[in-house]
Amino acid sequence: MYKCWLGWIQLWSSKHSYYYPWRTLHKSVSSTSYHDNSSARYLASGCAKFSVRTIRQSCIPRQDCHFWTPSQMCCTRRYHTTKHPSKKCLRSTVYRNVRTMCKSSMIQSADTIFALSSGQGKCGVAVVRVSGPKTSDALLQVVKAKRLPTAKMVNLTKLYNPADGEAVDKGLVVWFPGPQSFTGEDVCEFHVHGGPAVVTAMHSVLGNIKGLRPAEPGEFTKRAFLNGKLDLTEVEGLGDLIHAETEAQRRQALRQMDGDLSKMYSSWRTQLLRCVAHVEAFIDFSEDENIEEGVLDKAQDGVNRLLSEIQSHLNDNRCGERLRSGVQVAIIGRPNVGKSSLLNLLCQRPAAIVTPIAGTTRDVIESAVNIGGYPVLLLDTAGLRETNDMVEQEGVRRAKQRADTADIRVVMMEASDILDNIPKTSSTDGLHDNSIDSVLEKQLQDTLIISETSERTSEDIREVEFEDTLLVINKSDLLCDAEKIIRLEFFVRKHNEERTKEQVSVCLMSCETKDGVDDLLEILRGKVETLCGNPLVGNPSLTQSRHRSNLKGCVASLEAFSDQQDLVMAAEQLRIALRYLGKITGSVGVEEILNVVFQDFCIGK
Repeated sequence: MYKCWLGWIQLWSSKHSYYYPWRTLHKSVSSTSYHDNSSARYLASGCAKFSVRTIRQSCIPRQDCHFWTPSQMCCTRRYHTTKHPSKKCLRSTVYRNVRTMCKSSMIQSADTIFALSSGQGKCGVAVVRVSGPKTSDALLQVVKAKRLPTAKMVNLTKLYNPADGEAVDKGLVVWFPGPQSFTGEDVCEFHVHGGPAVVTAMHSVLGNIKGLRPAEPGEFTKRAFLNGKLDLTEVEGLGDLIHAETEAQRRQALRQMDGDLSKMYSSWRTQLLRCVAHVEAFIDFSEDENIEEGVLDKAQDGVNRLLSEIQSHLNDNRCGERLRSGVQVAIIGRPNVGKSSLLNLLCQRPAAIVTPIAGTTRDVIESAVNIGGYPVLLLDTAGLRETNDMVEQEGVRRAKQRADTADIRVVMMEASDILDNIPKTSSTDGLHDNSIDSVLEKQLQDTLIISETSERTSEDIREVEFEDTLLVINKSDLLCDAEKIIRLEFFVRKHNEERTKEQVSVCLMSCETKDGVDDLLEILRGKVETLCGNPLVGNPSLTQSRHRSNLKGCVASLEAFSDQQDLVMAAEQLRIALRYLGKITGSVGVEEILNVVFQDFCIGK
């Protein structure tokens, strides 16, 4: 009995929510007449769900009714009561809304949509996609054929305007009958020449066919989701793949679109579902002593194991989110140390104005670049100094704010300032390495403290910020003392080879002669790679703040389960955690987040 009951719980609780204790509902429903209209309306309203076992004991299946599969999130059969076979059972009434939702999401949409699925503008080939129940009719009218072409085969044919029979273009046609298509519906694609006139003519031809309308942004992918071709994480991966600009972004998006992230979340959901089943079975059968020993211990062990895995997944230092949106690198320093020149050098275009006048840059200038296959957003900021100019004061405030939130800070200094602050020895005019080290650290801390929006000591700066800070000594071409230049270069090289995690990376360069740029890019690439990680190694990373928010809610519910003394309330916490996991992949409660997911898709995708 226990195993049978466990299977029913796993089947139904994976798709539905239970708001009241099952034991209580078992008693209340058993004592309620199934033909009492007020009770039926109360239960059917969604205010309560009840034990499937209770209904099954009171009903028998009618053999001539429609069969619903578990994947459709519906009850398996429509039942009638033993005493009144002509009347519907309460179970059918309660799940009426659920079946309606499943039907609307699994069958084809009433509208047939079309849109340009390839890029906008002039191109060699443009792809116009059509999806929906009228696709086959539209295809036959456009190609003037009596039967559909072979599925998934490319056919070269002329395309006509059904209204007047005039030829529009000569192109390729591909027919994808549903459900073996991207959207799960009947789909066809017209591969035409990419001139604006041809594309406009194809849109006009399809728009004049009865039952066809232009697609909304992301509607093709939305239909693929509603028809079970993709879940929400795979949809988001597809969107990221479309917008990927670097190699690392492409790898991460492709892995998510292939379902790696979905499989991991689904595995967690299955584990949690098993824990819910154990707890619910104990609540419903412990009084009858028809329960195996150690059921609650199994549930607690499963929750602890799942909690550990989710927390480890959350503690990823935001690698996936950084890779998706780009690593922010703020260039900070005093006025006229070469911040804007470095920005122009790295992005290879005159993005910022460069003049000898101190305080030229007043606002934060952003420029996206690709460094070693990773997306980087460079931020050129105003020079840090005390000033009475109100405009410059605002620029300094913004510079401090962006530096405080940046992932990496590039602190720029002039080489002459470093050498001027190094004392000469009494015996020679040479330089002590320790003296250079102390001067660099002092200059760096002074700049970082100036850039801080909050009050922190130099010791706090040293302990926390050096790992994600790069010190750039600029204007090495202006140094006149060859001996000091050689000694400074030797120190920088030795410092980077022997530095510890608590010490900052140093780069000696010249934006004018471009000496040292390769060293700077190599150091910067290493830091960016550390922050983003390798998207192909280990478990897939979190890529969306939506995922992180729901996982945090799931963790909170799992922790509440362990702390809860009342078993019924503890089971409710598990059901809440189950809903949080379901929201990530779209298994439950997806209506309110669909627009957020699909709003960034282009029309035709």
